[in-house]
Amino acid sequence: MRRHSISREFFSSTALVLLLSLTLMVGVQCAMSVGYFTSERRAALTSVLDAATALSEQFTDYGSDVTRPIADEAVRERVEAGFELFHTSSAVTIFIADGEGDQLLKTDSDQLNDAPVPAEVLDSMTDGEDYFAQTDLGGMLASKHYVAGRRIQTGQDEAYLFVCASTQSLYHYLEDSLGIFLFSAAAILLFATLISILLARKISAPIEQISAAARQLGSGDFTARAPVDGCEELADFATTFNNMATRLQTIDNARGQFMGNIAHELRTPMTTIKGFIDGMLDGTIPESEYKRYLGIVSQETGRLARLVQNMLDITKLESGEYKVQARSYNVWETLTDVVLSDEQRIENAKIDIEGLEPGQEIVFADPDLVHQVVYNIVDNAIKFTPANGVIRFKVQRAGDMVTISIENTGEGIAPEALPFVFERFYKEDRSRGLNTRGSGLGLHICKVLVNLSGGQIKAESEQGKWCRFTFSLPAADPRQPAGR
Repeated sequence: MRRHSISREFFSSTALVLLLSLTLMVGVQCAMSVGYFTSERRAALTSVLDAATALSEQFTDYGSDVTRPIADEAVRERVEAGFELFHTSSAVTIFIADGEGDQLLKTDSDQLNDAPVPAEVLDSMTDGEDYFAQTDLGGMLASKHYVAGRRIQTGQDEAYLFVCASTQSLYHYLEDSLGIFLFSAAAILLFATLISILLARKISAPIEQISAAARQLGSGDFTARAPVDGCEELADFATTFNNMATRLQTIDNARGQFMGNIAHELRTPMTTIKGFIDGMLDGTIPESEYKRYLGIVSQETGRLARLVQNMLDITKLESGEYKVQARSYNVWETLTDVVLSDEQRIENAKIDIEGLEPGQEIVFADPDLVHQVVYNIVDNAIKFTPANGVIRFKVQRAGDMVTISIENTGEGIAPEALPFVFERFYKEDRSRGLNTRGSGLGLHICKVLVNLSGGQIKAESEQGKWCRFTFSLPAADPRQPAGR
């Protein structure tokens, strides 16, 4: 595929537009000139025709009837002399033809031969209408003329009076106009070339800079930025490009951090598993301890599987691959199901449950997503609640939203850690000192799921006493009008 520079394209387009404009202008000018000349010639010939008609009537009064052949040579010369005055003063050719089209007398025999007037021309004047056309009268005239004709009657006879004017003046004018056009077009094109080159350079310079930045960005250098200058549109384009580059740089940094965190999180359980297995194989771990260490290996394998599943869940959610299947249902169903599924862990940890008194709070959400959120929060609460501690539930309606609160006693979260608890792979060991084996993905998944459901989630804590997670869900389908 052939590619051209902006300068070349701009110049070509400008030149084409100018040529088309000038051609159109000349075409309009020629059409107007032809129309003007035709109108002017018609008026002039009609005026001569009126005068010649009057002269013909005057000759009849003198006894010289121009509507039939004049036998008397002296009379004929006198009549011809009268018409010759029009030929001399108005540069026209005048002739009279009888009813059959045969010429009775004429002026300027060089432009007019002796052929008869075509019958269709005579027929066009039978209704008393004057004849006007650009024609050579079927070859009677040496070239095309403006021809005006009229049927006249003097005495008892009828004849046809014709006045003819050359079209050469129009052709000369059109030739002069074409010459002026060609000269003007050349001058305008030269001027337009200089202007288009300057404009193209002014326009292409910032575009080339943006293009260079784009190539740099495409090569993997996310620090590339385009200068924000030039016209408003290019400045906006450069700003948009820079915003995109900044976003890509942020994503690349996050990706690098994400991959580093993944590598770290995967390496820890794999190192533990490998170490214990190698110890069993080389005899470092005695057979009597195999069961205990295999239990640890099983726990680490489960942790590894959960980590991989969490990462898959995040990828699916953030890519938009997961389709939310929202419906209206009682959120207490989810809370009760999660607690019942963890009943054995709760009893083993000697934890009391408060506030789990099912009500009728209806939410519009995907039950599977809400179940995952509640499960992750309750799972953390069980991990970090000491023996004889309490996990407390609270659900209430707040306008168009339903808020669900899950609180547990314990060490809580340090104030400086609260803003980061929903970030990927974030683990604050000091605040969660009872368990440091989490992946750091559970709360991040909760945030993604709640946001996907149309709600918000927040964490509150008083260090050394309690920790509370509160999230909101729509009480009804937000797409439906209120009251339905």
